[in-house]
Parts: sequence; structure tokens; C-alpha cells
Amino acid sequence: MTVTHTPSEMAEFTRWLGGLTARAEQAGGWWAVFAERDPDGLGACLDGAELPPWDVVESLLQDVGEAPEHGRELYAAAAAAHDRRPGGAEALTTRRELMERERRHAETRVRELGEWIRTAGPEEAARLAHDLAWTRDDHARATARIVDLTDRLDRLHAAPPPAAAAAPAPARARPRGARYAWTDADATEGPAPAVVPGLPAGGAEPRGARFRTRGASRPAGGSRGGGLAAPAAGGAAAPPDEAAEAARAAANAVYALQRLRAQGRTGQAHELLCEALGGPPGRLPALAGELHRAGFGADWDTLLWEAASLPPARLAAVAGALADAGRADDCEQLLRQGVARPVEELAGAVAALVAEGHDREAHALLTAFIRVRTPEEAARLAAVDPALLLPRLGAAARGLSPAVDRALRHALRVAGVFGA
Repeated sequence: MTVTHTPSEMAEFTRWLGGLTARAEQAGGWWAVFAERDPDGLGACLDGAELPPWDVVESLLQDVGEAPEHGRELYAAAAAAHDRRPGGAEALTTRRELMERERRHAETRVRELGEWIRTAGPEEAARLAHDLAWTRDDHARATARIVDLTDRLDRLHAAPPPAAAAAPAPARARPRGARYAWTDADATEGPAPAVVPGLPAGGAEPRGARFRTRGASRPAGGSRGGGLAAPAAGGAAAPPDEAAEAARAAANAVYALQRLRAQGRTGQAHELLCEALGGPPGRLPALAGELHRAGFGADWDTLLWEAASLPPARLAAVAGALADAGRADDCEQLLRQGVARPVEELAGAVAALVAEGHDREAHALLTAFIRVRTPEEAARLAAVDPALLLPRLGAAARGLSPAVDRALRHALRVAGVFGA
């Protein structure tokens, strides 16, 4: 009987992954997609037999609002140990070839769907646009994983045991859209592609029906049909000329985004999205509505993810603008993703929200913080500004459960903050 030894790095990562998936299952979102699409592959990763791609792990971290640094370190060590096992280089090479075939297949499929959409009727075009969105995401996913697998192969060949920890994919624009599960048994056979050529520009811009996988657990941020009339950042209704300007800017941005996507210029498309965060926050609700109407709901999710890294005052301004426009789900998602930042920055965000009269959003931010950070971290947050934060942290903790409230009170006493 052959006994398979699991490297300690893999075992540590597997334990951590089990905890992450338990939290992600409660949060909803990508977990439901992965569990439905490939339960066997997910089970193999949770058993420590396989290592999931980093973007899968990153998706779950994003859903629960946790910072990626610790998970990235564990993943790097586990990947290095996993790849050093006998046959590791061959397995990486085989998987990379599979991803190259998948990329080639997705590229061909994008071209076909683009041609069909131009001649299809409204209903058929909507269905094809749905398929096109998934296929573009499939292409981006395969491309990113080729980079990751190549990096791991290079590290494996360059370093003698014990090898340096293999990093996940190099820094890049955050992946967006439908990141499928990690097994690719259905990938179509074909030669590995050379340089990916520019994708064809479509005729009529595709509309609607882009699948948003987070909707499996909750409605999409734009499903409430937030109108184009965007309120000003301070909360007052925008004057007619401001609303018209917001609508015009949103329409122009989405049109430019469609053209960039059709040409395969994903990097410039991402830059275009990020530029919107530099404009007036009151225009973002209009952009959200236009993105969802054009079938780019996943790009709105990307924009919210980027917004979560804004400076505290800017984060508060964006959250307030979304709340004022009635986009409560988007505001909650933004605040939940923003809790991974240092406690000093979180304190600034709470202060900015309170100063603008957004007490409800400040409460939501602190509630999300207590859900995913430790009581000791909550005590450090309270110590930044006890007068502002102590009562609000206490209210957030009591709203969760008596046990959470007791844990917070104990951490505050230990830190000498309680009653300050």
C-alpha cells in the first residue's frame, strides 16, 4: 500500500482554506458558483489533494472582505511544496497546455459570438451577449492562469530544494466576471496560441443579459434599477444640469468600455473604470445604472472593489453617494470590502461618514469590521478615537450577538480601552 505524504505547507494551507470556505459559504457569492460547477474539484482542494488557482482563493477572500496577504503567503508556500513533489513539473506543464487550449478555444468562441450578435434579433442577441460575457471571462481566466503556471515552472526549475515560495500570479488588474471553477475537462483540443490578436469590434453594442454570478445569492447591485439622476456627494438631490451631465458621462464611459472590450484591450478598459473613481462621487450611481443596462454588471463589481481601496474620506464619499441614490446593496458591498484596511484608515472612514450624516453606513462598516476582524483588532480600532468609536462598536457588536458583544468587551478591557 502506498502512503502519500502531504507536505506541512499544504496541510497548513488546507486548514486555512477550510476556514475561509466556511465563512464564504455564509457570505454567499462565488462559493455557490464554485460548489455548483465543480464539487469534486472543490472537494479535492479541501482534502489537500489539489491546489486551487489563486484567483479562486482571491474571489472567496473578496466575498468575505478579508485582506489577501496572509492567504497569499500560505498559498505561495503550499504551491512551492506542491510543485516539488515527484511529477510536479510534468503536472504543471500539462495544466499549462490545457489552459493554452482553453484560451485558444475561448478566443475563437468570442469571435463567433461577436459575428452572430450583429445579425441576431433582440432576444437572441441578449442570449448571445450572455454567452459572450462568460466566454470573455473564460479567456481572461485562462490567460491569467497561464502566467501563474509559467511562473511556478520557472521557479521550480531555477531553485534547488528547498525552493523559495512560489508566488501566485504577478500583480495585474483584479480579475472580474465569471471566473469558472478550476477543472477544465471540457476544454476543446487545439494548438497552443501565439500572441492573442485584437478581438473584433462589434456592430451594435450588446445589451443586457450578462450573467452576474453573485446574483445566485443576492440581487445584483443594479437590479433595483437605480436611475441615471445621480445625487450630489453631500446627499442633496443633484440639480437637473448635474443629473444630465452624470447621465451623459455614464453613457460615454460605457460606450468607450464596449469598444475597448470588443477590441480585446482589457487593460485600457480597466483603466477607464478606475478613472471614474477620480470624478465626482455623485456621478457613480448613474454609471452603475448604465453599466448594468449595458450588461457590464461584473465591471461594476470591479469598480466597487477598486473603490474599497480609496483613502478614507473618498471611500466615505462614494459610500454616501451610493446610499443617497438608493443603492444600499452596493453601499454595503463596498463597505464590507473596505474593512481589510488598517484600523487608522477605518477610523477615518467612520469619522467621515458620521460627519456627512451617514450614521447608518458607519454602523454597516463597523458591523462588517466586527464580522471579519478579531476582537483585539476591534479594540485597537476603538483606541484610535474612543469617543467616536466605542459606542458605535458596542452597538454593532450587540446587533450581531451577545457572544460577539462579550468578546468585544473583554478585548477592550484587556487593551485598557473599555470605558475610555
